[in-house]
Amino acid sequence: MRFLRQSLVGLVLTAVTLALLVAAVQIVASAVQTRLAEERRAPPARERVFTVNLVTAQYETVVPLMQAFGEVQSDRTLELRSAQAGRVVALSDNFREGGTVRAGELLVRIDPADARADLSRARSDLQDARAEARDAARALELARDEQIAAEDQAALRLRAYQRQVDLAERGVGTAAAVETAELAAASARQAVLARRQAVAQAEARVDQAATRTARAELALADARRDLSETEIRADFDGMLGEVTLVEGRLVSLNEKIAALIDPDALEVAFRVSTQQYARLLDADGALIPAPVTVTLEGAGAGLITSGRIARGSASTGSGQTGRLIFAGLDRAAGFKPGDFVTVSVQEPELSEVARLPATALGAGPTVLALGADDRLEALPVTLLRRQGDDVLVRGAGLNGREVVTGRTPLLGAGIKVRPFRAVPAASADTATTTGAAAETPEMLELTAERRARLVAMVEASRGLPAEAKAQLLARLESDRVPARMVERIESRLGG
Repeated sequence: MRFLRQSLVGLVLTAVTLALLVAAVQIVASAVQTRLAEERRAPPARERVFTVNLVTAQYETVVPLMQAFGEVQSDRTLELRSAQAGRVVALSDNFREGGTVRAGELLVRIDPADARADLSRARSDLQDARAEARDAARALELARDEQIAAEDQAALRLRAYQRQVDLAERGVGTAAAVETAELAAASARQAVLARRQAVAQAEARVDQAATRTARAELALADARRDLSETEIRADFDGMLGEVTLVEGRLVSLNEKIAALIDPDALEVAFRVSTQQYARLLDADGALIPAPVTVTLEGAGAGLITSGRIARGSASTGSGQTGRLIFAGLDRAAGFKPGDFVTVSVQEPELSEVARLPATALGAGPTVLALGADDRLEALPVTLLRRQGDDVLVRGAGLNGREVVTGRTPLLGAGIKVRPFRAVPAASADTATTTGAAAETPEMLELTAERRARLVAMVEASRGLPAEAKAQLLARLESDRVPARMVERIESRLGG
């Protein structure tokens, strides 16, 4: 009986378990069918809003800067060459590489023995020529006197002949006497011709003596010049380079021994494109004397000087493009011929232009401006210049508009944005500082290179009055300089 009871209990438990499993399956199947039967509902669409940085485009007058690279060269260079061949017997103490010499200083002396001997011979030849000229003059004077005497004698003979003719006509004289007188007159005329020929020869001798004297004087001048050319002197104050000469060496004719360079007469040659060159022409097509700033970059510091455009090259050059321009330097301290420098040229000023970051310019070209309901609008602009990381643009309706500083592929016309405007430093300090007595402008500590560049920009500006220029230069000499003043100088004067 116990076995039967336990078996029944087991069957009951099994039936209950199966019933529960069937009920669970029915519940899951009903839930799945209900889920499948329900209609899918998409989530509500939300417009994406981007955060953008904005800057206000303000029209102003800007002096653009044209950047180029050039080479410093001397505007006054003289090659020292030997005009005479011979041995070097003396050298100046300053005749060395980098030596500083003065105008008229004796640099090199070549052995003058042969030149002095030639000069002595030329002087002797001149003395002989002058003596011959004196003898020829005296001979001419005597020949003319003899001609006068012969002409007088011929006149006497002619009168004697005429008397004999008169006597013969009166029957007093004889025919033999007439013939004798006629022969004597003919002989006197022949003597006159001989004396005239002697005078002509004497005159020719005088001319030959004058020619010989002139040649002797030319030879003497050549000998003196040859003697003077044994000494090589400096034509102007300068420095020596490419020195290849030592004392005792034999030099040949026209051999280059050094180069004399004027370190104060330097200029920079730089090449620009044809489009850039056209910006530097005036209404008559002439190159304007635009101010330039020349920078020689160094290790940690650079040399900076200013100057003006002087001239342009006469031709483009074989295998070259653009135009080659030369600019004279005002202060060339520290610069040497051959230095590779950076040249900044101040172009004619542009009025009513806006300076924007280069990243704000898109294709077209267009910029994105903030419109109504914080949505972007595309404004077409005209690109005038690229100035480093900035661009100078001009467009209808641009002045005073807030422009997106950084274009991305996700931004376009009609996109809603969340504007982010930079807070001025003075306002931020006022907002975060409690109990401040007064607002102070932001100050900057300038590097030596940046300070020199700003000073050069102020000095090269022609639009600033002398008083304002002096005040700016005095402020720039301080250790800390107002940031707004630096920004204004770089934007308006530096382009």
